[in-house]
Amino acid sequence: MPDRRQLNLNLFIYPDGHHEAAWRYREAEIGALTQLGWYQALAQRAEAAKMDAVFFADGPVLAQNIAFAPRFRLEPTTLLTGIAAATQRIGLIATASTTYHEPYNLARLFSSVDHLSGGRAGWNIVTTTDAGAAQNFGLPEHPPHAERYARAEEFLEVVTALWDSWEDDAVIADQASGRYADPAKIHRLDHAGQFFKVRGPLNSPRSPQGRPVYVQAGSSEDGRGFAARWAEAIFTAHQTLDSAQEFYADIKARAAGLGRRPEQVKVLPGLSPFIGGTEAEAKRLQAEFDALVQPGYALQQLGAILGVDVSREALDAPFPEHLIPRQGPRAAASRLQLVAGIVAREKPTLRELLHKLAGARGHFVLAGTPEQIAGHIETWFTQGAADGFNIMPPWMPGGFHAFAAEVIPLLRRRGLFREEYTGTTLREHYGLDRPESLFAAGARRLAS
Repeated sequence: MPDRRQLNLNLFIYPDGHHEAAWRYREAEIGALTQLGWYQALAQRAEAAKMDAVFFADGPVLAQNIAFAPRFRLEPTTLLTGIAAATQRIGLIATASTTYHEPYNLARLFSSVDHLSGGRAGWNIVTTTDAGAAQNFGLPEHPPHAERYARAEEFLEVVTALWDSWEDDAVIADQASGRYADPAKIHRLDHAGQFFKVRGPLNSPRSPQGRPVYVQAGSSEDGRGFAARWAEAIFTAHQTLDSAQEFYADIKARAAGLGRRPEQVKVLPGLSPFIGGTEAEAKRLQAEFDALVQPGYALQQLGAILGVDVSREALDAPFPEHLIPRQGPRAAASRLQLVAGIVAREKPTLRELLHKLAGARGHFVLAGTPEQIAGHIETWFTQGAADGFNIMPPWMPGGFHAFAAEVIPLLRRRGLFREEYTGTTLREHYGLDRPESLFAAGARRLAS
């Protein structure tokens, strides 16, 4: 009998695909990357496959390597509303920074998406690592790591209270009496903290999910603590089963230690699959993409992770391990630790390391048959490493179409993935509870 526990699968939409040379691939559709219909069609295909959500990364600064690839960003909550109009069930997750937003504006944005989509919104919470964003927001410099996380903690407290500021039964809508809402069930915050002063309440009713789903991406020590307290889904990157199992067990234990039910925290590693009729065919496809990598682009990417210039190093010599920081704030960064692990395990040349990272910026890249891809997913899912996956196709849309057509049916045959949606909201897809309003809960406690 199949395990009743079911996979959660998101489609992570990166404009041209997750391999850094995807836009140069012969099947790339570069001219479509600013067209709403292109994104709507991808979301509709993901919905037809009964996937949980589509997900968009974002950053409030132009990538420095724009000369080498289409690494621009459309504002994602705007994009989600367009996708919502063309779909009915699939979840809609967008990234927004706690460092470069204000809680009230962000609460309105995601509440609106949740209302307009019928309860399908999710917020990917980031603190922003790119220091170049500061000058776009009138700041002399990027706030340090610890300050960004302290701000994020207060941001979540405020935005949660804003989403809860209307109790679920605050709207009466009694046409006969002329009574629309009960003001006693609409609450001011009067929040005054270290970073924010917010009166509230929000100027729209509580949304269908109560709150959009809280998603988080980050595996540093601060990131793990933050995720254990707040996150309902965690996007993470791992290169080995052991690493993924350690992260999974740690997050679940931390959540339990904070009084949360571990099953209410979904761990979703990234997976970027090259799919072929044979393993050799899949590896040839991957090699074709790697041959399109521009060293200037890839060296910039690696240099940004390490915080050092690697452009003068020999491409075909062993990667110089002394360039990896071992102390200081950068050394604790999760992506740098991932790179350090690759170097320690595999002893790659610089070129080999660049190709390893080109596939999906440090997420797991697997070239194989549909059966091999499905087997990898099943192993991680059943051996305590994942509750599901962020699927990161190497190129769009063909890489995703192959996964949907060839891998998802195998997962269904193994009893691991749904045949049909059983709910209408993202919370229902993930098996997450709908949270009670903080204010309603407080009033209930006082009454008892």
